Order: sequence, then C-alpha cells, then structure tokens
Amino acid sequence: MSQSFEGENKGVARACVPCAIGHFSTSARLLNEAVRFKKDGLTSSQVLDDMAAALGEQNALERIDLTPEKMRRLPEWEREMATMALEKSRELRHRLESIQSMDELENLAADTEEFYKKLNREWASKRLEECPTCEIKKVEEEEEQETQEKPLDLSEYGKTASEKRRQLMEEIRFEIGQ
Repeated sequence: MSQSFEGENKGVARACVPCAIGHFSTSARLLNEAVRFKKDGLTSSQVLDDMAAALGEQNALERIDLTPEKMRRLPEWEREMATMALEKSRELRHRLESIQSMDELENLAADTEEFYKKLNREWASKRLEECPTCEIKKVEEEEEQETQEKPLDLSEYGKTASEKRRQLMEEIRFEIGQ
C-alpha cells in the first residue's frame, strides 16, 4: 500500500505514513478483539489468531512499507513520523512475541490504540499544514471574512453564478490589458 514515486527510479515505491496508520489501526483492533476473549485465556485459538494477525500487520509494515529505501524519499517531517512508527512497530512486535499473560496483552492493546491515535492525529495535522489546497481555502476564508465586513453591495443581488463568472472574467481581462 505504498505510494508510487515518480522520478529517476520508477521501480521504487515511496514509504507511506498512512499505510503505517492503517497497520497500527488494524493491530489495535485485533488486540482489542483478543482482549474480549480474556476469559478463554492466552492460549485460546481466538486470542492466538488475533495476536498472530497483529504480528503479520507489523511485519508487513516493517518489511514492506517502511524500508530504508522507501523512507529516504519522504519529506523530512514525514520521514520522522515514519521512523517513529517503525520503532514503535518493532517494540509492539517484540512485546507480542514475548507476551506471558492476558494482563500484558490488555496493556499492549491499550498502548497500541494510543499510539495509533497519536500517529494519525499528528500526521493528519501536519499534512493539513503542508497542504497547498488548504492554504487556498484559508485565503478564501480570509477573503470571505473581509467581504462580510464590507457594507452590503446590492448590485450583486439576483445575479446568477454565470453572470458573476462572466463579470469576473471581464475584470481579469481588463487587468491584464486584453
């Protein structure tokens, strides 16, 4: 699930923090499901299967989505998050491989859920800060607020959208001298 990288080496995909978020989300859900079967014990088929599936998620994240070759192509801010996700994934995998009790599993499920939410929130916030479309919307919102502060211009009342577009195009042509 990694994004394509278009550049000198088209055969190499780019590492993907949203993929990491997806793997952690799935692992958190699997571990939460395993905890639901607490009364059946750590060696029940359901608990073991859920733990094995969570291990598979983290293995795929580490060995396919967040390889060094793919991560080096990320912007610096995203590479830092990918590195953090990689370290947390290894920690989760090692804790899963050495788990001895349902209490440990319960704590691991909670820790995984907390990390998934943290990673998701941080990535989404940073992505929106870096988003050119979001910057355009911000400017539009500022312009709208300025418009609301101006006195009401009744000359625009009743004009259709196409009339307004036509007027805007005429103003643009006038400004560029056509």
